[in-house]
Amino acid sequence: MPKKPSKSQLIATKTIYATLQLLKDNDGEMRGKEVVDHLRENLEFNDYEKHIYEKTGYVRWESVLHFYTIDAMKAGFLRKNKGTWIITSEGEKVIEENSPEEIYNLISKGYKKWEAANKKEKKELQELDEDEELEVNFTQQQKSIIDQVEADASSGIRDYIINKNPYEFQDLVGALLEAMGYHVSSIAERGPDGGIDIIAYTDPLGTKQPRIIVQVKHKPESAISSDEIQKLSGTLKRNSDVGIFVTSGRFSKPSRRESLMSREHIELIDFDRFVELWQEYYPKMDDDKKSLLPLHPVYFLGTN
Repeated sequence: MPKKPSKSQLIATKTIYATLQLLKDNDGEMRGKEVVDHLRENLEFNDYEKHIYEKTGYVRWESVLHFYTIDAMKAGFLRKNKGTWIITSEGEKVIEENSPEEIYNLISKGYKKWEAANKKEKKELQELDEDEELEVNFTQQQKSIIDQVEADASSGIRDYIINKNPYEFQDLVGALLEAMGYHVSSIAERGPDGGIDIIAYTDPLGTKQPRIIVQVKHKPESAISSDEIQKLSGTLKRNSDVGIFVTSGRFSKPSRRESLMSREHIELIDFDRFVELWQEYYPKMDDDKKSLLPLHPVYFLGTN
């Protein structure tokens, strides 16, 4: 007689399936917080599943989801990159051909296969009764908690940037370029800019190639289209011109293809890459520039 699934396994079954389906329906990727928010609004959870742990302050079903996304990644169905969750081609295939219960079993088998290959041990996730915490291998539990903390941190930074107006976001981009060692010669003022928001050079007088033409779009909820990449390409009048497109949102797949196929070099910086670069060059900024997007680094105990 088959073993009855635990409550936590039932939570994992419905949330992982919903996650993969959601990613598949949204161009293959979404921010982790957006995934969790969507599931919270569109799935039904009972009181047990909505229980909040006293030690961490996290909701039970969210903790179970984060825990099992690690298994899904080891099984090859999911990837994570700087707070963005990405369904793999294997994940898209498995969501088309299997039921939620079958997907849960495939994820468990995939994790065990990975575990065996890496010679690591893992305790099975136990059913969460009353106020018990996840009875799991410490390393995976730690990764799950850090994953949630990182998602909260990314969400805080994102909300801060979203609340900027387009010209304030433009100033953030200018400050980043200066921290990276470029010399900003002009930043567009309010009004029509002809498709050019920032012009920068590699030397103070702008006598050395290339001239860097920057287009900035503060569109956090939108994907940049291929037409917008073409418009930036049209502003690159000199053979040595280089284009940079910065958005507080993301780039569509056609826009990424357009940049790769363009005769001119066009570099794309989406929200995640912008934050990554801001973090990298933050120590080189003066206090005035840091105040535009202040950060506070926190370190966690790592794993071998």
